[in-house]
Amino acid sequence: MAHLLGAESLRVEYPTRVVLEGVTVGIGDGDRIGVVGRNGDGKSTLLRILAGKQEPDGGRVTRRGGVTLGMLDQADELATGLTVLETVVGDRPEHEWAGDRNVRDVLAGLIADIPGHTLVDDLSGGQRRRVALAALLSREWDIVVLDEPTNHLDIGGVHWLAGHLKRRWSPGAGALLVVTHDRWFLDEVSQDTWEVHDRIVEPFEGGYAAYVLQRLERDRQAATMEAKRQNLMKKELAWLRRGAPARTAKPKFRIDAANALIDDVPPLRNSVELSQMATARLGKDVIDLLDVSVSYGEKQILHDVEWRIAPGERTGILGINGAGKSTLLKLIDGSLEPTTGRVKRGKTVVVATLDQQLGDLSAVAHERVSAVIATKRTSYTAGDKELTPGQLLERLGFTSAQLSTPIKDLSGGQKRRLQLLLILLDEPNVLIMDEPTNDMDTDMLAAIEDLLDSWPGTLVVVSHDRYLLERVTDQQYAVLGGRLRHLPGGVDEYLRIAAHAAAPTGSQDAGRATVASVTAAAPASTAPSAPTLSGAERRTLEKELSALERRIAKVQGQVDALHVQLAEHDVSDYSGIAALHEQVRGFEAELESAEERWLELGELLG
Repeated sequence: MAHLLGAESLRVEYPTRVVLEGVTVGIGDGDRIGVVGRNGDGKSTLLRILAGKQEPDGGRVTRRGGVTLGMLDQADELATGLTVLETVVGDRPEHEWAGDRNVRDVLAGLIADIPGHTLVDDLSGGQRRRVALAALLSREWDIVVLDEPTNHLDIGGVHWLAGHLKRRWSPGAGALLVVTHDRWFLDEVSQDTWEVHDRIVEPFEGGYAAYVLQRLERDRQAATMEAKRQNLMKKELAWLRRGAPARTAKPKFRIDAANALIDDVPPLRNSVELSQMATARLGKDVIDLLDVSVSYGEKQILHDVEWRIAPGERTGILGINGAGKSTLLKLIDGSLEPTTGRVKRGKTVVVATLDQQLGDLSAVAHERVSAVIATKRTSYTAGDKELTPGQLLERLGFTSAQLSTPIKDLSGGQKRRLQLLLILLDEPNVLIMDEPTNDMDTDMLAAIEDLLDSWPGTLVVVSHDRYLLERVTDQQYAVLGGRLRHLPGGVDEYLRIAAHAAAPTGSQDAGRATVASVTAAAPASTAPSAPTLSGAERRTLEKELSALERRIAKVQGQVDALHVQLAEHDVSDYSGIAALHEQVRGFEAELESAEERWLELGELLG
C-alpha cells in the first residue's frame, strides 16, 4: 500500500489547553478512515492540519509528491458572484463535464433541485453546503477529506453519498478521511476508525460497529486491571478458601469477546413494561389525526391523513425537506389547526418538543445551569431508578464544574442536552424530537438513546440520522405526496419508494436528466416530452387513474383500520397479532403496486 500522507509528532496547543500531543498517523492508498471523538477533542483540528489548512505548533506533515487532496471544511467557502453550475463544474466546457459520469452522478445526487443559473449568494445555508460538497466531489482527488458532510442532507442524500464514496475509487486506490456524527454513514464508508481523545489519536480496525466492540473491550480490560489492583488480597483470600479442587480449574479468556461482553446485557427496551407504564400515564387515547388536511393558501401540504397514535408508541417520520414533516409535528403538538378534519387529544396528554431552535433556553441564557435546574423537579424516575438532576446531567455528559457555567457559554451540543433534560424534568408523556442530533458527537448520541430507552411515553422523531431513527423508534412512517404512509420495511422501503419516484421514465439515464435541470438554460427545453395521446387514449387513462385513486384510498383505509386493531389487540394473543400483521403486509404490497401504476399514469398524462 503506497503512502500518501502522514504526520509525525503533532502538537496543537490553545491558550487554555493542549488538544493534540505527540500524534503520529499515516494515510495510504485504499484507506477509508472514519474519525470519532467528543466535541472539542480536536477532530476538525486534525483534519485541517492534515489538509494543510492549519499549521501545528509542533511536528510536521508530509505528503507524497503529486498527491492531490480536496477537503470539505465546516465553513462553506464559496466564491461570490458565481452561479451554482459555475461553482460546481468551473470553467470546463459543457460537452466535457456533461459527458463525465462522475459529474452527472454528483449533480443528480446532491443538487438536482437547485437551478444551475442560481447565484450562490442567494442560496440558503443547507443549499450552500450541498453545492460546496458537489463542487468537491465533481473533481478527481487522491485524498478526500470530509468534515461533517452529512449536515443538511436528508436520508436519501446520505444514502447516495455513502454509495458514491464506496464506488468513487477502485479497491486499493484513493483515500477517504471523514468526521461525522452519523453512525450509519460512518459504518458504511469506513474500514478503519481513529478515535481522538485525551490529546492522542487511537486507531481501531473496522467501521463504527467494530470500533464500538474494540473500545468496549479496551475499557473492560482497563476496568478489570484496576479492579484487580485494588482487590488483589481479597481475591487471593477468596481463591485460597475455595480449596484444591477449585484451584485446578484456571479461568480462561473467551475467544468470542463480543458474546462475552454482551451476554448479560438486557434488551434495549422492555416494550411490554414501557407500554404498561405509558398506558397508566396516558390512558388509551393519545392523539388521533382524523382525515386531516392542511393547506397554506392554494397549496395543500397534507391531505387525508389518518393516524391514531398509541400510548408508548415510538415512531420515526421520514420525508424530503418541504414534504410536510414540520406541519405534521405542529398538528400533534397543537400549534397548528388543520384546514379540514380534526385532531383528537386525550385528556391526560402533555406534549413537549425538542426543536432545532433552542428557544426555551434564550430566556435564561445568562443564568447558570445549576440555577435553572433548581427551578425544576428534585428527582426523575428512569425505568425503576430514581435519579437527581445532577445524576441526569452526569448521564448526559456534563461535569460537576459545568453546573456553574452560564448557559450562554455552553457549546451547541451541551445546550441540546440541557434542553432535553429540562423537558424530561417537566415529565411530558408525548415527546416530539425534531432533528435532535444537531451538534452532538457519537458518545452523546449514545447517552441520549440510553436515556430514551427507559422513557415510557410516546415518542415521535423527525431526523435524517438513520442510525438514531432505527435505534430509538420501533416503526417508521413517511410523508409522501402529502400523505402519511406506513413503512413496514423501514428506511430501506422509504429509499426504494423515493428512488422509484425520482427515476425518469423509459431508458433515459438519470444523470442526463439532471444535466438538463442544472444548466443555465431553461430545463423545459431539454426535458423529454410526454408521448402524444389521442383523445380516446387520454380518456381511458384518466378513467384508470381515477379508479386507482379510489382504490388507493380504500386500501389505505383498510391498512389504517388494521393498525387500529393492532393497537387495541391483546398483546398476549400472538397468533392473532401475527394474522393481523400478515393482512397489513398484503394490503401494503397492493398499495405499493397501485401507487407505482399511479405514478406511471401521471407521467403519461403529463
